[in-house]
Amino acid sequence: MTEIPFVKDFPYAYGEAAPLSPLIRRVIAKNPGPYTYTGSGTYLIGRAGGALAVIDPGPDDESHVEALMAAIGGGRVTHILVTHTHRDHCGGAHALALRTGAPLYAFGPHPEGDAGAAVIEEGADREFRPHHLIGDGAVFEGEGWTVSSVATPGHLSNHLCFDLKEEGALFTGDHIMGWATTVIAPPDGSMGDYLSSLEKLLERQDRRYYPTHGAPIERPLPFVRAVRAHRRMRDGQILDQLLKGRARIGDMLPHMYQGLDRRLHGAAALNVLAHLIRLIEIGAVEADEAPSPRSLFRLVRGADV
Repeated sequence: MTEIPFVKDFPYAYGEAAPLSPLIRRVIAKNPGPYTYTGSGTYLIGRAGGALAVIDPGPDDESHVEALMAAIGGGRVTHILVTHTHRDHCGGAHALALRTGAPLYAFGPHPEGDAGAAVIEEGADREFRPHHLIGDGAVFEGEGWTVSSVATPGHLSNHLCFDLKEEGALFTGDHIMGWATTVIAPPDGSMGDYLSSLEKLLERQDRRYYPTHGAPIERPLPFVRAVRAHRRMRDGQILDQLLKGRARIGDMLPHMYQGLDRRLHGAAALNVLAHLIRLIEIGAVEADEAPSPRSLFRLVRGADV
C-alpha cells in the first residue's frame, strides 16, 4: 500500500503572518490539539496593504483576531471565506467580520442533525451564519487575485475548498490535511461523498495544497492518490474483520488502529462507521438495524467485494 507522505515537522510561530508565496500569508492560531495538530491556519490572500481575502478565520479567540488584524494592517478585507462550519475554522468569523466590515461567504450554516460533531473535540459552530451562501464555482476577485470555490462534501456536507487561480493553489480546509487523514463523521459526514470529492481533486491540476491544519502539500496528486489508497485499505480491513466474526465496531477498532491516541478513538469509530455505511450502500455489507456504532454488521453473502 502507498504510504501517505505526511509532513509533520514544519516551521511556524503562533500569531505571526508567515509569507508562503507572493500572494499568500498564514497566521496560525494557538489552538493545538488532537484534531487541530499545531493549530488552525488562517490564510490571507493578496498583497500587503491591498484588497485581501481571508480563508478560514479560525477559532473564537480574541488573540487570534488581534493577530489577524495586525497582519491585515493597512489592507482592506473584501471577502471572508469559510471552508466548513467546525469551530476551529469559523468560530472567529463573526468577530473578524465586525472588525473588518467584510462579508462572510460559505456553503451555509452547520447542517441540522449532525450528531457526529459531538464526538469531535472542536465540534460544530451552530451559531455561524454566512452573509452569502455559495456553492461550487463561485468566483471572487481582488487586486491581482482570483479565488473560486470547489465543493468537496465528505468531511461535512457543506465543505468547500478554495482555488487561487494565479498560483495554482488550493486551500483544502479539512478535506486534505498534511499531517493526518480526515475524520468522516456520520450522519452528515459521508464516505461515499468524500471518495467522490477525492476523484474530483484528481481531475484538477493544482500545484500546491494549503490545508487549514499542517504544512503545505507540494505534490498534490500523489498525495490524493495515497489518501484514496488508504481509504481502500480501510475497506479491506473492515471486510477482513467481518470475515473473522468481529461484527461490532468496538471489536474491530483494537485490530485496526493499534497504538492510536485514546483521545482519537471516538473519531476512529466514526470513520469505521462511515466506511461501513458506504459498504452497505454498495451492497457488500448489511446491518441488523439503522447503522450506528452499536450495530451488528455482517457481510452480504455472494457480494462481489
